[in-house]
This record gives sequence, C-alpha cells and structure tokens, in this order.
Amino acid sequence: MQKRTTILIDSDLLERLDRFAARSGVTKTSVLTSAVEAYLEAHDTAPDLSFLAVGRSDHGRLSLDGRSIARREAGQRPGPDEF
Repeated sequence: MQKRTTILIDSDLLERLDRFAARSGVTKTSVLTSAVEAYLEAHDTAPDLSFLAVGRSDHGRLSLDGRSIARREAGQRPGPDEF
C-alpha cells in the first residue's frame, strides 16, 4: 500500500531527479523509493522482529521470558526485572 507524503528538497537536487527520471523513463516516486530502501538497508541496524504477540499465560515467567527473547533479538540489554 502506498501513501502520499510531502518532502522538502533542494531545488537543484529536484532538477537532477526530474532529469534522471525522464532520461530513465521511470517515475520520481520509483527513484525516491529505491533510494530510501537502499539508504535504510545500509544504515538501519535494528533487526526486524520475527514475531510479536500479546497474550496471557498461566506460566508466570513466560511473559518475562518472551520480553527477554524479544530484547535479545533486537540487540537490547535486559530490563531490571529480568535476570
């Protein structure tokens, strides 16, 4: 699903984008989308969580263990209530 947004960009850079998109036969949206994806791939170090759930359990430590696992997967340190 695509969403519309507004960005502020230097006029010279926008002219370069216009020329590149026209020369390449693609939309400015596709160029910007590819650029943002490449930037995030190179700079976003937080891993995607493989799962996320909210629930209730009869096992007392299960929610603490789940939070510990999620933090470990995300590369964060355990909280004070987790050993």
